[in-house]
Amino acid sequence: MTTLRTLYPEIEPYASGHLDVGDGHSVYWERCGTPGAKPAVFLHGGPGGGISPSHRRVFDPALYDILLFDQRGCGKSTPNASLEANTTWHLVADIERLREMAGVDSWLVFGGSWGSTLALAYAETHPDRVSEIVLRGIYLLTKPELDWYYQFGVSEMFPDKWERFLAPIPEAERGDMMGAYRKRLTGSDRKAQAEAAIAWSEWEGQTITLLPEPSTSDVFSDADYAIAFARIENHYFVHGGWMDEGQLLRDVGRIRHIPGTIVHGRYDMPCPARFAWALHRAWPEAEFHLIEGAGHAYSEPGILDRLIRATDSYAGKP
Repeated sequence: MTTLRTLYPEIEPYASGHLDVGDGHSVYWERCGTPGAKPAVFLHGGPGGGISPSHRRVFDPALYDILLFDQRGCGKSTPNASLEANTTWHLVADIERLREMAGVDSWLVFGGSWGSTLALAYAETHPDRVSEIVLRGIYLLTKPELDWYYQFGVSEMFPDKWERFLAPIPEAERGDMMGAYRKRLTGSDRKAQAEAAIAWSEWEGQTITLLPEPSTSDVFSDADYAIAFARIENHYFVHGGWMDEGQLLRDVGRIRHIPGTIVHGRYDMPCPARFAWALHRAWPEAEFHLIEGAGHAYSEPGILDRLIRATDSYAGKP
């Protein structure tokens, strides 16, 4: 039986700092691995999720020069939880600024969940700057995907957790859960904002793994984390990512020449597998792996195994 690949050993950045990207935003970045090795950029999920030390470990540090960054408004980027000048296209421009700062012509783009959305948006905008693409937990940010997670669908699988998600919202407003949450997350009532943020975040944290996994879900209950996460994620989703409906799938022809790997869990609740399948059908040249017995999180063993095999292979490692 083949042994599943797991994370590379813990590693510290060899450089880090903040980049002024304009509009009052300062983006935290760090670089890990071997300076001058194969360049890669890691795009975290959420939006609003931020990077963590484990994200550094999906690449062989001897073979990669990895840039990771906290997207606008989250993690160590400032101002925290800010929604001003914070859209998909601001982030696409930030990735280009970071690439120029790193001094590389093109790089491997790695993104999971919302990171897969952003990776596709970036690659379709700047295909000449992308050497390979590794995607996990495909999210095309369409209305059916948003309705499935925030209105009706996943609610049928997790009725107990859904009840807690409904709790902060009066019954009369539950026909538009994203809109009702937005009112509270952007309102002046700090107590209501914190309550809504934690409920929004916990709904996600408790539905992303196939089986309960406190090491993954506990951070979503932290109020400081939850406020940035919930405000930014809700802001992006209410606005449909500032994209045309179906835009990422429509424009996939721009990236079909780029080597790619798509990894998706069969039982991914936030991101239904049919959208990953649609991307696979539109981009048949990319490797496609639908992982049995796996949910959404990159920490699911079968998903992590495939992601690390992908980064190894693109670095020329058998």
